[in-house]
Amino acid sequence: MSEQKLAAEVRTEFGKGYARRARMANLIPAVIYGHGADPIHVTLPAKATTLAVRTPNALLSLDINGEGHLALVKDVQRDPIKQIIEHIDLLTVRQGEKVTVDVPVHVEGETAPGTVHNLELTTVSVEAEATHLPETLAVSIEGRAAGEHIHASDLALPKGSVLLTDAEALVVNISDATVAEEGTEAGEGAEAAAGEASEEAAAE
Repeated sequence: MSEQKLAAEVRTEFGKGYARRARMANLIPAVIYGHGADPIHVTLPAKATTLAVRTPNALLSLDINGEGHLALVKDVQRDPIKQIIEHIDLLTVRQGEKVTVDVPVHVEGETAPGTVHNLELTTVSVEAEATHLPETLAVSIEGRAAGEHIHASDLALPKGSVLLTDAEALVVNISDATVAEEGTEAGEGAEAAAGEASEEAAAE
């Protein structure tokens, strides 16, 4: 994973009023913590930061008053309606330091004809160097037949990464498409019956 370089400015104001003014000035409030040091409150450029955090577990190289800081994005708070970033929590890291992160699982390929796959685990937890974090973990389902399973232990991890999720955890399940469809139809039938029963009860 490459570092995203951003210029940060130390802030001394806090509260909703300040946060609103910062966003109007195209800045995002953030806090940097870790290694037992006092938190550093900063603002980041909104456009560049929004692009940077699209990458899972983004690593930011921050220039704070001429001093460099490496920080890992730990939490991004967004407006529930507008989806704009309201605040970011950053974790200070060092070159070579090991950190624990949740990495998204990316499914590639198509299962055998007449089958479907279900992603049971969307992320897995791994330990890796902060400067070499995997963005995603790809798993191929090409040609997989019904009844096959892919477990966490089957995932190919980058060199230096260690799986923390239970090795036997089910990641992808392959099943027969007709079974899945019948299950869906049964569920829909049950919902319809429940709806009719509710209407009859209301009528009485």
